[in-house]
Amino acid sequence: MTQAIPFQRAAGRPRLLDLFSCAGGIATGYHRAGFDVDGVDIADRPNYPFTFHRNDALTFLARLIESGEIRRYAMVHASPPCQHGCALTVGTNTSQGWGRAHVDLVGATRALLERTGLPYVIEQPNGRAKIRKDLTLCGEMFALAVIRHRNFELGGWTTQQPAHVPHRGRVRGWRHGRFYDGPYVAAYGNGGGKPTIGELQQAMGMDWTDVREELTEAVPPAYGEWIGRAFLTAHTPRLEAAA
Repeated sequence: MTQAIPFQRAAGRPRLLDLFSCAGGIATGYHRAGFDVDGVDIADRPNYPFTFHRNDALTFLARLIESGEIRRYAMVHASPPCQHGCALTVGTNTSQGWGRAHVDLVGATRALLERTGLPYVIEQPNGRAKIRKDLTLCGEMFALAVIRHRNFELGGWTTQQPAHVPHRGRVRGWRHGRFYDGPYVAAYGNGGGKPTIGELQQAMGMDWTDVREELTEAVPPAYGEWIGRAFLTAHTPRLEAAA
């Protein structure tokens, strides 16, 4: 990593930059943990609950680095598209009319994040683009009605991995022509016994968007709150000294 850029913090809460923000699932968790949040997404996200910039995330980040404005932030979170190389997700997206081409942006994202000199987080699901699995979180750790394993690469900081809590049963839905019941809903796609919008909102802890695509692509706020609190617990003395 490049030499750390001095953090220029105004009085009050530290700021976090949320790249590839979607509707602000994980951002809401960071906000609850104590951050002010700025989101960036290439698609219009009118449901995003914080300051939002419609822009290409990597172009936006590069401009912040070149201008020095990146110093306003204490940390950067990035959730680059995870659908690259996943035939199931691409097929689902096509059938639902989203029709996006998916490319692997993880390497380019990491390269820019390292240029910032700031602590960062990169999020990816299991089985997708290669990142260091410094942290793995699961919905059962937070008593959510989704399993939703997510892996996180932590750049410039570390935290302890919490114990994985055994799952209580199956994900509800159809599998190979057979319906299974269980305590979890399938927060992806739009068929095969998938949950209603209301069930998704409750399971994910996201009541501010009723757009299925945004709910199924989101990371639950509980994950961001856990990560944000872990970061601030470890770094508050440094942040205060830099204020």
